Amino acid sequence: MKPAEVTAPAAAAERSASVRAVVGLLVLFELTSGFLQGGIAPLLPEIGRELGIPDAQLSWVLSAQLLAAAVSVPVLGRLGDLHGHRRVLRGALGCVAAGTLLVAFAPSWPVLLAGRVLMGPLAALLPLEIALVRDRLPMDAARSAIARLVGSLALGTLLGGVVMGAVQEATGDVRTTLLVPAVLAVACVPVSFLAVPESARAAGGRLDWPGAALLSLTMVLLLSGISAAQDAGRLSGGVLGLLLLAVLLGGVWTVVELRTPEPLVDVRALTDRRVAPFFLGAFAFGVVYFGSQSPEATFLAAHPERTGYGFGLSALSISLVALPAAVTAVIASSLTARIAGRLGYVAAVALAFVLIGVSFLVTALLHESLWQLAAAKVLAGLGTGVALGAIPTVIAEGSDRSRTGVTTALYNNVKTLGGAVAGGVMASVLAASASGGRGDGRPAESGYVAVWLLCAVLAFGAAAVTATATARKR
Repeated sequence: MKPAEVTAPAAAAERSASVRAVVGLLVLFELTSGFLQGGIAPLLPEIGRELGIPDAQLSWVLSAQLLAAAVSVPVLGRLGDLHGHRRVLRGALGCVAAGTLLVAFAPSWPVLLAGRVLMGPLAALLPLEIALVRDRLPMDAARSAIARLVGSLALGTLLGGVVMGAVQEATGDVRTTLLVPAVLAVACVPVSFLAVPESARAAGGRLDWPGAALLSLTMVLLLSGISAAQDAGRLSGGVLGLLLLAVLLGGVWTVVELRTPEPLVDVRALTDRRVAPFFLGAFAFGVVYFGSQSPEATFLAAHPERTGYGFGLSALSISLVALPAAVTAVIASSLTARIAGRLGYVAAVALAFVLIGVSFLVTALLHESLWQLAAAKVLAGLGTGVALGAIPTVIAEGSDRSRTGVTTALYNNVKTLGGAVAGGVMASVLAASASGGRGDGRPAESGYVAVWLLCAVLAFGAAAVTATATARKR
């Protein structure tokens, strides 16, 4: 036997052990990512008071980061495929750290928005990490690592809201509170230089700059139009113009990608039954996951003597009602590899959507008591945790290894787009029920029931699409 035949497996084993040893570092990055994502929303009123920002404009604190993510995530994912996922991961962490510091010390509204834009690459961390572990680990180990990363992201989101709220209440100073995530983000930069290995395989080719520019502009126009519709509460001529232009530009982008030898996104590959159903599922998941959060919070906060529904809960009480579901989601996402190992990943995704659909259906029928809502949300948390862990794994394994980074980045963009669409749709549903109600501007109870039923239909539809994919594979 030749020496090379002996040393190659040994080298592969050494690389695999190396990545296993540093998955903990990647977990730290995802905890921080979740912390940054979950910790900003409770501070929005305080940020508005600190900088004198009207409530109507505060949504741009979230939208600025969302738009920046839509532009940067697919580009960074492809750059990682071409030049090494560790190298691009370090750059993304540095950019996020600079953004968090700028947000913490921002003297004005424009500077704050600039900091949020710099935080856009935050959404690229998970795709880059998934591509890295898939490149360096065997399939079973990679699946377990991805489940741990997604579970860490969910846990970080949970901790972010609780810890940031507690720090703000203890200090009463929003600047001090914003320094907490900034310190975490800055600490991640030197940690990324400790032991994180580089990808073993680098893809050939170059970055498709025309495709990246067209996709970025399409996403910006689409999300801007959706955000404008949500703010205005209706589809004005300007909003329709933005949406129509986004659709036309998306068509141009598709044609360009089909004709480019080395496209940013392999459009033909996305029609493969191994990944296409799960991109549709990711969009539906974004609508359901993000679209239900605000209506559920306002329903719980509504005073029953004024509206005829709700429980008059405070922000802290609302968080406590959601806490069991959040904990369930964290546990379920960390156990995704074991659950899918028994059922199969495709079946696990379908089951997750069924659980989410049943949860919303139960909520639409039974919402007179807090225990009913809490029990239904625990069921949704179980499905959400499995979906968060399984969907990116299936998409990553169904893609070409040389395009894992950009494909999983596109999954994040599709999920984000679903969340952006959900904001406008759910707001319109509630506004329509308010216009036909008592005339006080408050949504009617039927509006919330319609939102929950819509989420249930979308979840069951996503389960059906996944089940079809399962039947085809068999």
